[in-house]
Amino acid sequence: VAITTRLLVSHLSGIRHYEKDITKVKEEKEKANRAFKLTKPYHDKEQKEKESKGIEKTDSVKPRKEHEGEVKSRNSKPGRRDKEFEQEEYYLKEKFESVIESLKIFKNDPLFFKPGDQFLYSTYGFTLLSAVVERVSGQKFTDYMLKMFHDLDMLSTVLDDNEAMIYNRARCYVYNKKGRLVNAPYVDNSYKWAGGGFLSSVGDLLKFGNALLYSYQAGQFKNTNGQLLPGYLKADTVAMMWTPVPKTEVSWDRDGKYAMAWAVVEKKQQCGCCRQQRHYASHTGGAVGASSVLLILPEELGSEAIDTGLVAPPRGVIVSIICNMQSVSLNSTALKIAREFDKEKWAQ
Repeated sequence: VAITTRLLVSHLSGIRHYEKDITKVKEEKEKANRAFKLTKPYHDKEQKEKESKGIEKTDSVKPRKEHEGEVKSRNSKPGRRDKEFEQEEYYLKEKFESVIESLKIFKNDPLFFKPGDQFLYSTYGFTLLSAVVERVSGQKFTDYMLKMFHDLDMLSTVLDDNEAMIYNRARCYVYNKKGRLVNAPYVDNSYKWAGGGFLSSVGDLLKFGNALLYSYQAGQFKNTNGQLLPGYLKADTVAMMWTPVPKTEVSWDRDGKYAMAWAVVEKKQQCGCCRQQRHYASHTGGAVGASSVLLILPEELGSEAIDTGLVAPPRGVIVSIICNMQSVSLNSTALKIAREFDKEKWAQ
């Protein structure tokens, strides 16, 4: 079989996640699909009732289990351990000197399916992707990324290195089996830099979101008399990254599909005066003792703004949340915040 970088970045490679038993993975997927089918008629009915009352329903469906252990915190009892975080490989303490070396964890394991056939979120798929970057660039993946963060002015984004002295590094927390808040256990994330090995701040994530949104919109503006600087990425590149890929799914947003390293929801409205679905991109993150989300809601630019050049990108709402607590669901919260700011803007 052949595994391409596009398959890796869209989690279609067939490479396993933390669970090594394919039977358990299939059972979990079937269970989630059954639950979704059972709840869909109820939520569709609820949605129609809300629409008939003229109320905007921003999050009518409770998300299914989110990647890397995110669950709905308001439905979780303190001390309840998420099955995802019972996987031993979350708690590796071995230090790897390079991403090439860390491939030994999974390189001899069988693929769960033929590449391109099915979607399976895989942190190790991104470990392999980082190894590709390392070989192609001719430098260590971590050096390559830190240079990129510097270019983007993300000076607070660093490796989650336990030995390094990192100013204002937050302590991470988990609930133990008795429901008590305790310090998260020690782990070494050098085996998965690309999939969850960096520390950042809310401000830096906003800079990252703005850089992508600027790149996405810069190509649309006209008559700027050369005053508009190019985006960090080409507009077509970001558009491609935010285009849903067939056969993918997103567990934390029923409206979304997976694209290239992003979950995306496309603009959609089936009938007049019915629910409007805005285009946005987001991604959650979960690690031992931490949860996060970055959501980008681009502004729908009118022809006047594009043609006259009276406004400049980035135009939209970006929400960044970082929580030093394990298994906290944040995507629906981020979406509600984005919609509130967006609604307030149009009301002015």
